[in-house]
Amino acid sequence: MITFASTLYTRHRGIVHAYLSMTGGSAGRLVLSLVYFICVANGLSIAEFGLFATASATGIMISRLLAFGFMSPLYRVATVKPLLVGTYSLGFLAGAFLSLPLIIVLALAGYYAVFAQDMALWVFAAFMAAEILFWRGLEVIVIVLNGLGRFGKAALLVVIGTGVRTIAALAFSLPHGAASLATWSLLYLIANAVCLAIALIFFLPRMRLRWRPALYLRRWADSVTVAGAEVLFYVQSEFDKIAVLAIGGPEISGIYAIIMRLADLTALPVRSFNTLLVQKIMRTPETIGSWRLRLIIEAVIVAVSCLAITSMAVYLHMIPNGLGNNVAQVAPWLMAVLLVPAFRNLVEYHSELLYATGHTIRRIFNLVVAGVLKVALLAAIMETSTNVSHWAPLLNGVYLGLYMASFSLTYSALRMQRGRVI
Repeated sequence: MITFASTLYTRHRGIVHAYLSMTGGSAGRLVLSLVYFICVANGLSIAEFGLFATASATGIMISRLLAFGFMSPLYRVATVKPLLVGTYSLGFLAGAFLSLPLIIVLALAGYYAVFAQDMALWVFAAFMAAEILFWRGLEVIVIVLNGLGRFGKAALLVVIGTGVRTIAALAFSLPHGAASLATWSLLYLIANAVCLAIALIFFLPRMRLRWRPALYLRRWADSVTVAGAEVLFYVQSEFDKIAVLAIGGPEISGIYAIIMRLADLTALPVRSFNTLLVQKIMRTPETIGSWRLRLIIEAVIVAVSCLAITSMAVYLHMIPNGLGNNVAQVAPWLMAVLLVPAFRNLVEYHSELLYATGHTIRRIFNLVVAGVLKVALLAAIMETSTNVSHWAPLLNGVYLGLYMASFSLTYSALRMQRGRVI
């Protein structure tokens, strides 16, 4: 057994070291994210936290339209043709500028449709700028670093960025008598601007910027397709918060957001694995051809997700106020959603598989199905009753339905052999 493990390690030493670098960053990010979450969730009221989480989710969804998805060809180039990173970076900047009018229109439409009665426009705009321009800008630099194989630097940048936001949250949580959603929006905007400045000054790789419109136009269809898929992915991932706010109001939205935020913390090690797997499949598409390997990967994702959420639930059962008073009100329902993180992480994993194998159209179709199915099921259980004791256990069934649909659609697509997409 020891000899087998040693042989396996020797064969995949590079991948193991890369994963450890990324998970090391994820572990640091997990701790910081937890501190950040505690400060914000308890610094705001539950209703205000629901509004912030929903506004942030809106910004995350819209941010995927920045540059019309041109970060996808940028990532592919960084992975297989790193000398062209500067050329494609300039294309990304041009696309980002051209996408701003559409982003502004969508943000205003979201505000007047959902937030106008509960939040000032300038507060909402601060959250949008923080998510769409500043944090998404940092994420693009992280994507480039990962594509270049600089996983340690990418992980460090994410940890630093999360740390800056955590410092802002700590400052906000201090007893100063002025804690409000408006105050937090300004601190959040400043913190994310600082994050992007650090990324640009200290982490942006050296590159030669060259203007090559012909190359950008050649990648236009792929970029728009990926942007659509990214928006749809985050719609199916984040739109539930908007639906819950619209149906149940800020208080129910806050409870739901706290539950889902705790569930989302379990995804950090899985996402590190997804990044490495996507690169491996891009280089050797047959990597994921074995059904045995597919099922083992899914089983590991389930095990890691369930262990993480169970550990969190046990901790909160033993120390109810361990994450603050507001979280303590939600803690009793954490074990009721035990399977939600596993199914969410598996749906995300399926989406990454389709991206890595070039099935962008099927990926879009899957995300449309998942988004419509999730909102329909959530609306059904919330309209029956907004009592948390009613809808919390039923969330397992909602996400099981999403997983079953995703499993069927994803692996039927993978039966079709595709060449490497570059």
